[in-house]
Parts: sequence; structure tokens; C-alpha cells
Amino acid sequence: MNVSDTERARAAVTEAGYSLADNVAQADVVMLNTCSVRAKAERKVFGRIDELHYADKTGKQIIGVMGCVAQLEGENLFDNKGKVSLVVGTQAIKRLPILLKTVSEQGRVLDLGPGIVNNEQFVTPSLRHSAAVAFVPIIEGCNKFCSYCIVPYSRGRERSRPALEIIDEVLKLRDSGVKEVHLIGQNVNSYRPASDNGLQNIKGGTPFVKLLKAVAKTDIKRVKFTTSFPRDFHIDIVQALEEYSNLCNWVHLPVQSGSNKILKTMRRGYTREEYLEKAEKINKSPKQIALTTDIIVGYPGETEDDFYETLNLMQICEFDGSYLFNYSPRSGTPAYNLADSVPEEQKSIRFNRLDKLQREIQVKKLKNLIGKTLEILVEKISPKDSNAFTGHSSCHKLVNFIAPDTEIGQIVNVKITEIKRNSLFGELII
Repeated sequence: MNVSDTERARAAVTEAGYSLADNVAQADVVMLNTCSVRAKAERKVFGRIDELHYADKTGKQIIGVMGCVAQLEGENLFDNKGKVSLVVGTQAIKRLPILLKTVSEQGRVLDLGPGIVNNEQFVTPSLRHSAAVAFVPIIEGCNKFCSYCIVPYSRGRERSRPALEIIDEVLKLRDSGVKEVHLIGQNVNSYRPASDNGLQNIKGGTPFVKLLKAVAKTDIKRVKFTTSFPRDFHIDIVQALEEYSNLCNWVHLPVQSGSNKILKTMRRGYTREEYLEKAEKINKSPKQIALTTDIIVGYPGETEDDFYETLNLMQICEFDGSYLFNYSPRSGTPAYNLADSVPEEQKSIRFNRLDKLQREIQVKKLKNLIGKTLEILVEKISPKDSNAFTGHSSCHKLVNFIAPDTEIGQIVNVKITEIKRNSLFGELII
């Protein structure tokens, strides 16, 4: 989502006549796009502001902060040293060119307001991070209010983009040569548009599944989506993945904890048993769907028994990958008022135990792919070797391979010959 926001900001300013600088020293304006999900990420923002301030020898460089930290901190980002002169909230990206002009005329500017009309926040980027892969936002914000999460406060309530607009963007991306789209949102499968325009002729399923099918019908080569919320994950999603070959066999479904007690305290809205039922349907699919997750370690009140239930859930689900995080208190969330009862040392011990188990599972899963041929979308070329490329499989495995006379954007067959720590290595099949 942050990459997508950066693309939209870049599109807004370049369309207004700005050009992109090759480096920070050459820039008249430096915008920091920020994340506040974890305390560490937020702290890095303030360190970066200081670095920019002291590096600017002219004293004329405009330093701006956008994104979630901007939305939450607001005027607090303006200090008496004048380091920051522009603060842009999460729904004000489209207005960035106007705000920059106002800064040059008036000095400090703050805009934390919502998008004005017609889903202006979903402006289509003209410049993307990749020629082969595109992120397409379909929903922004969150209505879930998990007790530890700052997103509903930084991103606001859920706002779903019109289906016709999404489909039109995917068609344009397909025609421009993009091979893979990622439908993205804080809770992508909570998609609920104001009308069913564009979906009314799609049979069955929730609005999200209807959108999945509609996007699949554009015949773009690959469709992925992230992040799914367990409470809104239904069997019709798995059925859609099985029905359409271009809907990729990968689901990211954050569980956060394997303990019902902790899940209830987190306000996740589902039980361990309900999650395991959904995971089983994913894992038993004949399409061989890769399942990844997020887990928070050391949430307030987490006992050794609670942690063991998370460890056990990981053993049962056998995730293809897990993003593990030590609990990070976020000011403004209900959990912030809870005693952080798990010592940091204990969090680290539990984190390492989960990480060790996940790596064992991951190695086993990757070994099962040795000797198999996967379709890989060529995404990057090695800066050290013009014949070395990197790409992802449809199940979202990272694969490195040697492929002379190959171009970014091609989909090629690669036979897997070796596993690395977090990736695979293979040889091109001609």
C-alpha cells in the first residue's frame, strides 16, 4: 500500500509539471512517505527528517511528510527549527501539487482532510515501480478496530473503489504490457462498493469474489491480492482461485495469534478454530495454494500456554511464509493502555522459537519444489550480471535464474535446482 501511495504521489506531481530528481541533494522538494504500524518505522521518520535538515546546505529545500505518521502527528511534525514545512494526510495525495504551491507562497501547510470528490484518492499512477507488476488499490481504510492497530485512525474507515473503475484500470495495464496486478487494501476481501455496476452479471459470491472474477475475465496474465482479513475470508474465494487459472495460487491471511484468549483481547473477531478451518480449505485445494501469515509475539497478557497455541497453530498450518513481529505499543490504540506484561527478553525468545519453526517448515516446502518447473514472471535484472534475473512464481515464491536474451515482463519456465534462505534458484527451460 505504501508503494502504491508513493506511485500516486509521484503521478500527481509529475502531471503537474514537476520532474523527479536523481538524488536528494538535487531536490527542491523531499517528501517522506511514512508508516506507523510499528513504533520502529515511526522513529525512523524523525531520524530521517533530521538527516535531511542538516544535509540541506541552502536552507531552501522543502521537506514534507505524508502518509500515516503525517495523519496521526499532524501539527506536531512542525517544530520550531522549521525542518518540516508540509504535512499531507493519507487521503490528500491528489492535492499534493496544490499544497506544494501553497507552501512556496505561505510557508507551512497542513492537510489532513479527506478526498474531496469521486474517489480522487484512487488517482491512477502514470509512473510505477515495475513495468511488469502493478498494485491496484480496491479498498482503503479499516472498520475492524483491532485493539493493537493504528490503521483505522491513520487511514480512516473503509472506502471501496467502484468496480468499473478498477476493471478499466486493469484493462489499461494489460494493454500497456503489465503482466501481473495485485489488488490491494488494508482488508482487501472486505471490498464492498456502493453499487454493483460492473459486477451485476457476475454469478455468486461476495462482492470481492465477484470483483476477482471480473478482473480474471480481463485476461490479464496474473492476479494476486493482499491483505485478506480472516473474518471476511470465505470458501468462495478458494473456489474462485480454482475456477480461474490467472488467479494466482497464493493467499496472505494474517492470524496474529493462535490463542483464543489473545485473539479476543486483540478484537480480531474470529477464533483459532475458525481460522484453522479456513486454512484447511486453502491447504487442501487441488490448486496447491501457498498460505502466508502475520504473527504478533508477546501481546499483553500472552502466557507461555498462549504462545504454545500459536506455535502449535504454525505446525498445523505449515505456512509457506510468516511475517513475525514483537508486539509494539501504538499510542491511541486500546491496547496502549494495557500493561506490556511480556518482558522484551521473553519476546525475543518466543520470536526466535517461532522463527526457527517457520524456517524448518519453509525449507521443507522449498525442497519439495526442487526438480519442478515453475512459470516465473521476469521482474528484475541483476546489477552485477546482465544475464541474471529475479521473478516470482504464481505462488509468490522468489526465484533467481540465469536467462540470456530474456527481457523484463516475460513469463518463462524455470526448473528449480537449488534452495536459498528465502528464495529459489533455477535454470531456464527453453
